Amino acid sequence: MARRPRPRTRHNSSSARRRKNPSKSSWLLKALFPLLLAGGFALASYVGYLDYTVREQFEGKRWSIPARVYASPLELYAGLEYNSQQFEDILLQLHYRQDPQLAGEGSYAMKGGQINVKTRAFNFGDKLQESRKISIGFAGGVLTSLIDANSGNELAIVRMEPIQIGSFYPTRKEDRILIKLEDAPATLVQGLLSTEDRDFYHHFGISPKGIARAMWSNLKAGGMVQGGSTITQQLVKNFFLHPKRTLRRKLKEVLMSLILEYRYSKDEILEAYLNEIFLGQDGASAVHGFGLASEFYFGQSLKTLNLPQVATLVALVRGPSEYDPRRKPEHTLDRRNLVLDSMLAEGYIDARQAEEAKKQPLAVAAVTHRSANRYPGFIDLVKRQLKQEYKEEDLTSEGLRIVTTLDTRVQDALEKSIAGKLKQLEKSPKSNDLESAAIVTRRDSGEIVALAGARDANDIGFNRALDAVRPIGSLIKPVVYLTALEYPDRYTITTPVSDTRLQIPAGGGKTWSPDNYDNREHGVVPLHVALTNSYNMATVRIGMDIGLSRIANNLKNMGVSRQVDLYPSMLLGAAPLSPLEVTQIYQTLAGDGYATPLRSIRAVNAADGKALQSYPFTVRQAIDPAATYITNTILQDVMRVGTGRSAYKYVPETMNLVGKTGTTNELRDSWFAGFSGDYLSVVWVGRDDNKPTGLTGATGALQIWSELMRQVAKQSVNLVAPDNVRMKWIDTQTGWLADENCPGAQTYPFVDGSGPTEYSSNCGSALDAAGSWLNHLNPF
Repeated sequence: MARRPRPRTRHNSSSARRRKNPSKSSWLLKALFPLLLAGGFALASYVGYLDYTVREQFEGKRWSIPARVYASPLELYAGLEYNSQQFEDILLQLHYRQDPQLAGEGSYAMKGGQINVKTRAFNFGDKLQESRKISIGFAGGVLTSLIDANSGNELAIVRMEPIQIGSFYPTRKEDRILIKLEDAPATLVQGLLSTEDRDFYHHFGISPKGIARAMWSNLKAGGMVQGGSTITQQLVKNFFLHPKRTLRRKLKEVLMSLILEYRYSKDEILEAYLNEIFLGQDGASAVHGFGLASEFYFGQSLKTLNLPQVATLVALVRGPSEYDPRRKPEHTLDRRNLVLDSMLAEGYIDARQAEEAKKQPLAVAAVTHRSANRYPGFIDLVKRQLKQEYKEEDLTSEGLRIVTTLDTRVQDALEKSIAGKLKQLEKSPKSNDLESAAIVTRRDSGEIVALAGARDANDIGFNRALDAVRPIGSLIKPVVYLTALEYPDRYTITTPVSDTRLQIPAGGGKTWSPDNYDNREHGVVPLHVALTNSYNMATVRIGMDIGLSRIANNLKNMGVSRQVDLYPSMLLGAAPLSPLEVTQIYQTLAGDGYATPLRSIRAVNAADGKALQSYPFTVRQAIDPAATYITNTILQDVMRVGTGRSAYKYVPETMNLVGKTGTTNELRDSWFAGFSGDYLSVVWVGRDDNKPTGLTGATGALQIWSELMRQVAKQSVNLVAPDNVRMKWIDTQTGWLADENCPGAQTYPFVDGSGPTEYSSNCGSALDAAGSWLNHLNPF
């Protein structure tokens, strides 16, 4: 009988199934392995990318340091016309602070008419000036004594550090003063380690111990007293990452911190942190690093700070806005004292030092906003001149120090004069919507000490001083007369000229017939009278006789590079020029015929103070000194009895001013150019739409010029005749030689071999002598 097969057991059936189907774990491993491999590759690639980013930024040029622009430094000496209030104003602009002990650089104390100062060190490029204590005495509006406080010796001269008037920023408006770790006070490093990262020199970029300690301290204090981020993490957050807080950014921060610690030493990381950390806001510019923060808050260099000042800066790390010592002094004081307690707990200072430091006030400098471009019109000129020799990148990233020629006292006076006088002028219904431009130079050097590109001192738009090219009117006449006087065999100061109507062919069968401002003819007058009273018809006669090309050539010699069209109307100022170009012309007149290029920059120094470039005083003879001297004597008459005489309502006649008014057709442009013994200034008043202003040169621009000179001019004009010029007594009625005792006789300058040779008989019969005088009249 056949055997029945045995049925399979359940156990055997299950084993068979297990052998037939792979296990779940094996399947998951196979499925996850490519993902893990891809993830590992992606992580490694990302870490590699972060590593490259860290090295690229950290080893390259880490920061773009803006160029700093400084005014001309104030030079102190006995006899300087300065009072104690003016000097204190300068100190405040330099961010000095009052401190009777003069404990640090940038401090001062007042005692009646005496000011004691501890100056700051400053590298002028040509010389490093160390900090020193000086005692300065003032009396009667004059600096009377200058004493070295340590030695008691009198000082001949002291040069104050210059006022910073602006900066040339990169795209990101950040500012900093770079420091080396070895130059930082030990207390600064100690304060940072005790409050921000006690384990800095022991961790590898992140500190689990530090995070736990911070959480426990904050829990005990019931508030935020410590942070968990290491100094390395803070540096990464500030230097590499955006401020937005996300989990992804936090992970990136941790990875980059680990990379940074692996690649670089602790000291390198700490030094970068000292220069990068954000510590405040100066207007639109961010204050980064302890070097700049020291100057911003205390007005002195970091290395000179004392313990409580250092602790105050460390307090700012936790939040410059929350602990701003100017806006929230109580909060800042509490945080500063907490920093001192932390330093005490870590053994960096003892109890006595902590207690003494806590007693000290914050004592921050009162004045802020050092980085704003205070004088945008002048800064614009400086930048244009620098761009001729430097790239834009150099000006916004290399930390250049540019010492300019600006005198803040003169600049402030100019802005005040424009604002006040334009407001008065606009009270007339015919004068409204007025604009103005002006330039002021030192007469002896051509240095531009003040510039206004608009009536609004803060206007950063169209710079009229440099770019407003307008007809200059009668300002050109001194050049016409000077050119004629270069030919003394034909023209002298008393040569009779005809101020009568004339017609000049203008092409196309037309003629040009100029007229005088008063619509009158004045007949035959001496040359100096024609210029003094700005007679148009006499000027055109002289100009046409001497030649347009000669006059244009003199304009070029005097510094005008612009092409001037040789039309007869040029003789009355139809040729348009900018205020800067007019200033160059009159600078040559003020220089007695020697051309001095206008300068706005004295020196360019590197960030470390090393001199890169200087702009020395240069001069060349441009026009005949004798003709220049005679022209200037006539322009003094313009101020005494001519169109500029109202200036002496503002300044004494002993100033012997030299100047000329300028007015264009339909009273569209009002000009004045002139100089005292120390300053030359050109002022323009007009409208941007070129509509009439209702103002002549005398009723418009001269009013601003005179108000300015009233405030700044101290020296009178003393014209010195060249060796080939002699003074002769002239009978003013006849133009012939006269005895000095002759009634009405005056002295006039003549080039040797020129001028009248015959005497009036007993001063002569005016009628007879006039007949002889007219025989010498130029026929044109």
